[in-house]
Amino acid sequence: MANNNKTKNRAAYASNLKPSMLALAVSSCLAFPVLAQDTANTDDEAVKLERIEVTARRTVENLQTVPVAVTSLGEEQLAQRGIDNITSVQQYSPNTTLQVSRGTNSTLTAYIRGIGQQDPLWGFEPGVGIYIDDVYLARPQGAALDVYDVERVEVLRGPQGTLYGRNTIGGAVKYVTKPLTGDRQLAVRGTLGSYKQHDLRVSGQTGLTDTLFISGAFASFNRDGFGKFINTGDHNYNKDLHSGRISLQWNLADNFRLNLSTDKTVDNSNPRGGFRLFPSALAPTDTRPTSVYDANISMPVENKVETKGHALTLTWDVSDNWTIKSITAKREGVTDTNIDFDSTSFPTLDIPAFYEDEQTSQELQFLYTGERLKVASGLYYYSGEACGAFGQVVYGLSTTENGGCVDTDSTAFYSQGSYQLDEKWSLTLGGRYTKDDKDASVYRYVYSGYKFPRQTGGTRIGVQTDFTDSASFSHFSPRAGVEYQYSRDLMLYGSYTNGFKSGGFDMRANQAVNPDANKPYTEETVDTFEFGMKSEWLDQRLRLNAAVFMSKYDDMQVTVQRSVELNGAVTVASQVLNAANADINGAEIEATFAATRDLNLSLILGYVDAKFNEVEFFDPNQQQVINVSNLWSFANTPDLTATLAATYSIAISSGELVFTGNMAHRGATQIFEIPSLLDYGSYTLFNAGVTWYSNDGHWDISFQGKNLGNKEARIAGYNFAGPVLDNSVLGFYIDPRTFSLSVGYRF
Repeated sequence: MANNNKTKNRAAYASNLKPSMLALAVSSCLAFPVLAQDTANTDDEAVKLERIEVTARRTVENLQTVPVAVTSLGEEQLAQRGIDNITSVQQYSPNTTLQVSRGTNSTLTAYIRGIGQQDPLWGFEPGVGIYIDDVYLARPQGAALDVYDVERVEVLRGPQGTLYGRNTIGGAVKYVTKPLTGDRQLAVRGTLGSYKQHDLRVSGQTGLTDTLFISGAFASFNRDGFGKFINTGDHNYNKDLHSGRISLQWNLADNFRLNLSTDKTVDNSNPRGGFRLFPSALAPTDTRPTSVYDANISMPVENKVETKGHALTLTWDVSDNWTIKSITAKREGVTDTNIDFDSTSFPTLDIPAFYEDEQTSQELQFLYTGERLKVASGLYYYSGEACGAFGQVVYGLSTTENGGCVDTDSTAFYSQGSYQLDEKWSLTLGGRYTKDDKDASVYRYVYSGYKFPRQTGGTRIGVQTDFTDSASFSHFSPRAGVEYQYSRDLMLYGSYTNGFKSGGFDMRANQAVNPDANKPYTEETVDTFEFGMKSEWLDQRLRLNAAVFMSKYDDMQVTVQRSVELNGAVTVASQVLNAANADINGAEIEATFAATRDLNLSLILGYVDAKFNEVEFFDPNQQQVINVSNLWSFANTPDLTATLAATYSIAISSGELVFTGNMAHRGATQIFEIPSLLDYGSYTLFNAGVTWYSNDGHWDISFQGKNLGNKEARIAGYNFAGPVLDNSVLGFYIDPRTFSLSVGYRF
């Protein structure tokens, strides 16, 4: 009876270290099959891990047959583990950083294997590609996605230069929404939690006719702040976000279907104020915060991030072997925010800012599946415009307004195929050619007094930058690999992959400090060799996947900001340079063990050794080029990431209880490439939850606790140490301990 209950409930809710520590973990995993065999008994012989399907190579495949390091979390796993935002996925993907950026609530900082983008300014492109279904999100604003109406989340680690291409030099994160089936479904979930959390998710779908299906989803996420802006009483670290999606599928024929979707998200959460590590000399009467979530502010507590998108996908199954897919998409985003860089009531350094961007993309995919040959080819076109402006208000006396636009037209052609040589050996070859054309206009004007960017008027007293320019960048990214299917349950693979990120212009260019600031920076590239294993043991009770990689990172784009004095006035000088070359080596392990019918154990382990070989840039204070490779380290790249997780199920008379728990560790992390007082040591988080599923498959109740040890860890910040800007060193922190209770109903 217990097994029947479990099957019934799961069907109802499924929607389709250091080097020595690393060596110990690897040894333990290799010994795991032997130890587990000793504990196996005849009662558990039928226990097997569920098959996991991914679309890492543009077609649906078994995770265990894909020669790529990829993590996939399905809807049920996400819900049971209390993952309500894409940033929490970092705990379950080795060598991955997904965090909310400083000063905002929904801007994403993403790094994989040491490669990402620290600076969320418009015109700068990420190193990790974020996708909603097959549509690329060009900007990090609004990319810290909340989880609703989702089938699974995939994390592809390492360069995805052939099949994905654009700005996937570090990897890609795919948010895959639920497919339309035509079945009548409705799901409602409400959540109450700490800090007056009150969330609501509603989703459903139905068939309007036998061939026309429609679905819709709405989510509202609300929470008071973890702290306050002391001098105004407003919430700090609060959440006020609403999001919705509507999708339509029309099966025009047995082999031809049309999918149309539209989504919109509005984030009205307050801007985040950072915690000052040192008291202010310019605002001595400010009440000193006693919590890291408290701050003072000299600006209006106003912030709005709005994103929306539309996508049309046409799929034509030409034959049993050929499929042609067309994906047409348009996305827009607007951000209007106020960021206080000094967190005091005195306007030492205020940054009012707005960003506007829009993008249009068109992709044609040609997919072939034969007896021995599988090929994914395509044409990709992208056109985007990113504009914005921000003010640097120093002491409230003067404003340096920095703004401009960059237009990008990108065209790419790609093809990747795998050929089965015999029953065991196969080869993979692929390549992608990309050409980017960019037109940029950048200005930097100095005004007297306090001026907001969109405010007209103001007395201009200086021009530091005013230029327009164009540049083109082109690159061919190859991939080659070999796979050996030793047995049904063991595959070994080796691959070489090249990735690149396009060059561009520094939208903060300050020619008054650096006359060459108007010159474009060029593309950065990475060459990665990876050797991996996909395996299952003990009659598919133990899944053990592992990879080692070696990357050569060339012409790395580095953003450097310094506070300098110019003609007796304080200003911030920025540079984006191809300043660095580096080596990145590491290893990853993902293991899942079905210990019994009721108990699953998981180990996720990542190790990275990332070192700069050369770093040269122009120091505006010294007015010369210097090499600081011996002083720099990789940002947002802990050397060790590790998670131990467990899931335990119990059948009871009213249904099923599923207990989950995990311990997630992150090694010491440097926030910027340059060491600073903000850098934080290692930390470990403990999370746990329990979910009850009713026998009829309609109801579930989930209680989740996160950061149970109430660990305080700094993950971002602003670093303007010294008297020039009032020793403004600000930190931003992970969420404190929280509890939540969710009740869901579906039919």
